[in-house]
Amino acid sequence: MRAGDLDQRITIRRATFTTNGFNEPVATWSDLVTIWAARRDASASEGYRAQEVGAQISARFIIIWSSQVADVSPTDRVAFNGREYNITLVRDVGRRRWREIDAVARAET
Repeated sequence: MRAGDLDQRITIRRATFTTNGFNEPVATWSDLVTIWAARRDASASEGYRAQEVGAQISARFIIIWSSQVADVSPTDRVAFNGREYNITLVRDVGRRRWREIDAVARAET
């Protein structure tokens, strides 16, 4: 992987929680950082759940390690190309060199 392969802009989003009038937690998503990434399709699948067809897209985003993305975790999201991806796995590649982010999104949106 070379820095020149990072040709897509992604935004990593993080939730902050407040409570509503019923004292229930409500997530508000805000942008953490917008960075360059390489994107690869991991797979596309279609599942049958509760007699409903649901399709999802899996992708892998590769980014350069930095202090801004050092604490990205599966509780965060990736916004890319008008679609919100839920992060399923984050792993470091090399010693503080790259981060791989596996994520899934619903195909309908």
